Amino acid sequence: MLDPISPPPDWLREIVEPWALRFNLPALVDHSHEVIAAFLGYLSIHYILSPWLSPKLFPRHYPNLNKRTKLNWDVHVVSLVQSTFINAVALWVLFVDEERKSMTTGERVLGYTGSCALISSLAVGYFIYDLIVSTIYVNMFGIGMLFHAVSALWVFSFGFRPFVNFYAPVFILYELSSPFLNIHWFLDKVNMTGSNLQWYNGMALLVVFFCCRLIWGTWQSALVYMDMFNALRQTWSAGPSSPLNPVDITAQIFQARDDGSLCINEACVRANAEITKYSKYTAGGVPTWLVVTYVTSNVILNGLNYYWFSKMIETVMKRFRPQKAPANEKESTEHNKEISTEELAQKAVLDAASKLEREEGSLFLGSNEQLVASGVDAGVSDLRNRKA
Repeated sequence: MLDPISPPPDWLREIVEPWALRFNLPALVDHSHEVIAAFLGYLSIHYILSPWLSPKLFPRHYPNLNKRTKLNWDVHVVSLVQSTFINAVALWVLFVDEERKSMTTGERVLGYTGSCALISSLAVGYFIYDLIVSTIYVNMFGIGMLFHAVSALWVFSFGFRPFVNFYAPVFILYELSSPFLNIHWFLDKVNMTGSNLQWYNGMALLVVFFCCRLIWGTWQSALVYMDMFNALRQTWSAGPSSPLNPVDITAQIFQARDDGSLCINEACVRANAEITKYSKYTAGGVPTWLVVTYVTSNVILNGLNYYWFSKMIETVMKRFRPQKAPANEKESTEHNKEISTEELAQKAVLDAASKLEREEGSLFLGSNEQLVASGVDAGVSDLRNRKA
């Protein structure tokens, strides 16, 4: 499917093209304006929209926050808007992009569609914003968030080579749990900790996290590994390349789409032709280092997802273990059981939110992580005191 957004102006193309080709990201030339627009949009939400709108929507809470929490609030507003919007666009692309659906194994690795590149543009624009904020406020967010921004920007830029451009909307759906995570955080800040709304949102967070990151993510990771291995095998079988005898595996990768016999309009013909648009840049096949980098990043992220979920389950199981009550408290046994169950649910939700909030940055646990954990325990203790 063609990119629904018009191409960039010529003056911008002339500025971007030398740099894009230098870093082997030719598709960035056609999407540079989208990256810039996304970056400026997220920056505007952080520094203009959120500080202006939040006091109007939450006049009893936002103005009373300290400077540090206000910054965190604005960052979460950007994250909420970004994750909701990009997930909606990704789902739309998955359902309507017919050319993407028709791609072969090789095309899924080295092919290109404008709609998938649009997803990469929105993601790269956000991670540039994330990188800047994480760098400026590294003392607040920690080195882990900075590492997350760098690695995410690095991986999503691969779509402009193009490399696994097909999978851009697939793996952005990891973020389906992020809106629920941000809502959970906001509910804490507006004094709705332990409310029914936070409980239902927390359950949705856990279910969506399990479905989109563990089930969907693992399945799609297996598919991309197989596709990359097949593309890598074709590259190896083509033999070494040299300036005098360059390797060209284009004919092995792309299927014939020139006649457009199945199309009923010009847009369809152009969209099919677009799949091979950057084939001259990928004619040499897939570099081994690129596959190793991508697989390593994906395995680490999937491993973290399983680790986080195991910790959530561990927390739930720990809270369900019965505790002995003193003899003089028998009269309040039923009341204590009820409180214990609610505390368990609250603890599970809060713990899940605190772990997910750090995302990939939890590779580097520091004082920030301890502060978050302390805040979770304090929240549960406060809930217990209010119910006692």
